[in-house]
Amino acid sequence: MLFYDCSTAPNPRRARMFIAEKGLEIETRDISIAKGEQLSPEFKAVNPRATIPVLVTDEGTVLTENLGIAAYLEAACPEPPLMGRTADEKGLVLMWNAMVEQHGGMPVAEALRNTHPAFANRAIPGPTDFPQIPELAERGLKRIGLYWGLLEERLQVSPWLAGEVFTLADISAFVFADFARVVKQSIPDHCTATRAWYDAIKSRPSASL
Repeated sequence: MLFYDCSTAPNPRRARMFIAEKGLEIETRDISIAKGEQLSPEFKAVNPRATIPVLVTDEGTVLTENLGIAAYLEAACPEPPLMGRTADEKGLVLMWNAMVEQHGGMPVAEALRNTHPAFANRAIPGPTDFPQIPELAERGLKRIGLYWGLLEERLQVSPWLAGEVFTLADISAFVFADFARVVKQSIPDHCTATRAWYDAIKSRPSASL
């Protein structure tokens, strides 16, 4: 297998943590978004959509989305399970993963990509240029506030987002919570369950990657 990573971006970090939690060592190539390497002809020959992460499987299949990468690795290396064992668990993992992508990942991306000078005319990842829309950044910041409430409500009644064990959903939610620092947002002090959950994940070896 071959993994295309970017050490500074949140979505590749999600895949990187998943790989580490599986205990896998996969050949890795770092693609610098800061240098625009994802837009190079060489990388676009691998992924024409010019997004990272990418996993090229042993069979030569090119997987360009976190969920596809996770599903492949879960099937190829079932232990430890990170996407649920029972039907209910599998449903909850994918449900919460989708929720944190929508309510956590997207708002942070909106706030960052529509304000930071580095993303001028690059407000949406991919090969096509899009102008920044400041109003979307304002909306993103408001939505991040709601994201903390979503996590806190769930984690007050469950040790992990999808239930009793650490899963892909926790990886995604943790990475988005951590990356919110780029728009000067962090877990509020009153969200005690979320802060405890965050600290528990931060102590895992995979979180340091």
